[in-house]
Amino acid sequence: MARVAVITADVLAERMAGPAIRALSIAEELGARHDVTLISTAECSLDRPRIACRHVSWPHLSAAVAAAEVVIFQGFVSYHAPWLLRGDKVLVVDLYDPVHLEQLEQLRGHTPVERRATHDLTVRVLNDQVVRGDFFLCASEEQRHLWLGQLAAFGRVNPENYDRDPTLRSLLAVCPFGLPDVPAQRSRPAIKGVVPGIGLDDKVVLWAGGVYNWFDPLTLIRAVDLMQVDHADVRLFFIGMTHPNPDVPAMLMATRARQLSDELGLTDKHVFFNDGWVAYDERQNYLLDADVGVSTHLDHVETTFSFRTRILDYIWAGLPIVATGGDTFGTFIEREGLGVQVAEGDVDALAAALTRTLYDTGFAELCRTNVARIRPTLTWSRALAPLVDFCERPARAPDAASDARRFVRRPVMPANPLLRAANRAATLLRQGGMGLLAARLAARSRRVMRERRGG
Repeated sequence: MARVAVITADVLAERMAGPAIRALSIAEELGARHDVTLISTAECSLDRPRIACRHVSWPHLSAAVAAAEVVIFQGFVSYHAPWLLRGDKVLVVDLYDPVHLEQLEQLRGHTPVERRATHDLTVRVLNDQVVRGDFFLCASEEQRHLWLGQLAAFGRVNPENYDRDPTLRSLLAVCPFGLPDVPAQRSRPAIKGVVPGIGLDDKVVLWAGGVYNWFDPLTLIRAVDLMQVDHADVRLFFIGMTHPNPDVPAMLMATRARQLSDELGLTDKHVFFNDGWVAYDERQNYLLDADVGVSTHLDHVETTFSFRTRILDYIWAGLPIVATGGDTFGTFIEREGLGVQVAEGDVDALAAALTRTLYDTGFAELCRTNVARIRPTLTWSRALAPLVDFCERPARAPDAASDARRFVRRPVMPANPLLRAANRAATLLRQGGMGLLAARLAARSRRVMRERRGG
C-alpha cells in the first residue's frame, strides 16, 4: 500500500468543474488500494469514504504531503509549490488539459503584453513539469503525440527511459476522463416541468458544462432559431454559466451567447441559461431530462488535442449526441453511431442534425442503443488502469539519477520571503509592466482572503 497525495487547485465542493472532478475520481479509484489524501488548495467541503479530503493553503502544503510517497497533481500546482519539483518524491503529472493551447483563445481580449506574459508563464510551468515528472497522464492518443514531442524536446525521450520501455507508455500513459460504473439514475426532475418555459413534452437540447471561448454556442443558437419555426417545442438549455471556481474569469463567449439569444428573441422561450452551476451529485437529473446532448466548438489548435468531458456525461446518461467534428470525439461519435458529427459553423447542418436526433425516433433509439453498448468501455476503472498499475510499484523515472539537469532548470528562489516576493515582482514587471503586477497582486489578495475565510 502506497501513501498517495492528490492535489488540485480547483474547488472540491458540491459544485465542481472538470479539474476537481478528475482529481476526486483519481483519488477514489486509488483509495480502494492505497492510503490516499485528496487536497484542494482552494476549497474543500467533501466527505468521501476511503479517502481523506482536505483543504490546505499553499504555505501548509509541504507539511500536508510530507508523508506521501507519490504526489499526483495538475495545472499550476507546481508553480505555487516549486519545492515539489526540487524534492525526491515520485511525481505523477496530470497533463490531461493542454492549458497553454486553451489560453491562445481564452486571452484574445487581453493586451498583447498580458497575453504573451501569461502564455510564457504557462509554457514555463509545463516545461518544468515535463523536465521533472516521473510519470505523466494525458487524455487521448492525440494528446500523447503532443506531449511526447514536448518530452523529447526536453531530453526525456532518452536511452534510460527507452531501455525500460520502448513504447514509453510507462512514462506517458493515456488516462482519459471516465464514467461511473453505474449508469445515470434519476432522483428528481430538473428541467422538464421545473424550469419555467420548459414543459414536460418539450424537446430539450442540453449544453452540459461551461461556455468557454473556444466553444461555439452562437452557431447552435442560430440553429435553434431555424428549428423553432417548424418545431415550437424545441428548447436549448445551458447547464452552467458561472464557474464554481472564482479564479476562473467570466468568458466573452458566454456573454456573446446571451446577447445573441436576446437579439433573436429566444431567451426564456427557446433558449435557457442556468446562471449558476449544477451540483456534481445532481447533474444526472439534468442529463436525464434532456433528449440530446450537444457540443459545438471552433476550429482552433486547441480542438485537435481537446477531450470534451461533457461528451462523456452524455454517454453516461444514454443520450444521442450532436457535435462539431475535428476533435477526439467527433470521429468517435460517427464511427460508433452515437449521433451526428457536423462541420464547424454550419447552421443548416447543425439544425438538420438536431432535428434528426430529436424527431426521428428510430434514429434516436439506434443512437441510444449504441451509446449503451459503448458505455461500459469508458468507466473510470478502465480509464485509470495505467495509473493504478503504476501506483502498485511507484518509482522514480529511470533517468532520475543520471541527468542532473532535471533538478536545476529553474534557479532556486531565495529563502527569505521578502527576497522571494521582490524576485517575483521584478519578473512580473519585466514581463508585463505595472498592469500585470497589479493584476497578479489583486488575484493573490482575493485568494488570501478566501483562505482566511475558510480557516
